[in-house]
Amino acid sequence: MKIQKANAGVLTNFEVLDFLRSRGAKIDPMGCLGAVAVSECKVYEYILKTPACNQTRESIYEFVKRSEGFRLAEADKLNVINWRPSSAADAYAMIEECGKRFSRDERGEACDEDEQVQEFLDMVKEVLPAPPKAEVETAEAEAEAGVEAMQE
Repeated sequence: MKIQKANAGVLTNFEVLDFLRSRGAKIDPMGCLGAVAVSECKVYEYILKTPACNQTRESIYEFVKRSEGFRLAEADKLNVINWRPSSAADAYAMIEECGKRFSRDERGEACDEDEQVQEFLDMVKEVLPAPPKAEVETAEAEAEAGVEAMQE
């Protein structure tokens, strides 16, 4: 493998997934022997469990275009694309200084932070496809187990 351009920028999980698919990565490490390294198969298997597995280049471009009005840093956009927040708590955890960024509108005027966050989440849900069903169900089951454990 030859390096074309060193440190050309960061990659989304979708781009890594697309690259690994083009190299012949599979879930079964035995099925991709010789084509890619075992570690690449492990990364491929992991990324298939993230929202990246349902994304398209078009959905990512659409998100980047529509997120311009929210004054997000490139790192914040990358986090949102990779992890697709579905709640205000997720957004606050993923976006640095979320409260400051969402307390002003596109013109810089003060606005309701909660409304801005909800508007942002609605746009994310509209543009970026939902994460894999199995992961959502697993997360819900883990949350329920945690609640039940706390009640005991």
